[in-house]
Amino acid sequence: MYRILRQIARTGIVSETPPRPDEAYRLLSARLRAEVLRSFAGALSIRHVDAGSCNGCELEIHATSNPVYNLEGLGIRFVASPRHADMLLVTGPVSRNMETALRRTYDATPAPRLVVAIGDCGCTGGIFGESYASAGRVSKVIPVDVAVPGCPPTPVQIIQGILTAIEVRAAS
Repeated sequence: MYRILRQIARTGIVSETPPRPDEAYRLLSARLRAEVLRSFAGALSIRHVDAGSCNGCELEIHATSNPVYNLEGLGIRFVASPRHADMLLVTGPVSRNMETALRRTYDATPAPRLVVAIGDCGCTGGIFGESYASAGRVSKVIPVDVAVPGCPPTPVQIIQGILTAIEVRAAS
């Protein structure tokens, strides 16, 4: 026990260095905050749907809520019910088991609803494609407004996709 404590005292605190402030992200977050305030009266509610992914995209989506990216501070929150959502974030190729559930979730989301497909699997079906177990990309099951490619996309790319969806809605 003492040997471990000495080693801890000798080594000190080992952790990652915090990311440096990114000017591009600062401008992106300012635009996103303004769009959410203008289009959604200050609060955008998102329902995340995992349609059969490997969870790589989910990790990046959860990273958007950490103190570095702070989606809550921009007026964006994740909700548990599609009935309270303005936007759906869908990840993964749509498995046959999730096809009906995804359609029901889409139908339960009040109009005008936005749909963002996250990751290569959500955009194109990825390495899974279309098979007996997979319906393929999200747009084969429900209409998609914005697709965010990447395996997995970075939190900044996901935030950019959310902003693009809001701007598409505002333009129409």
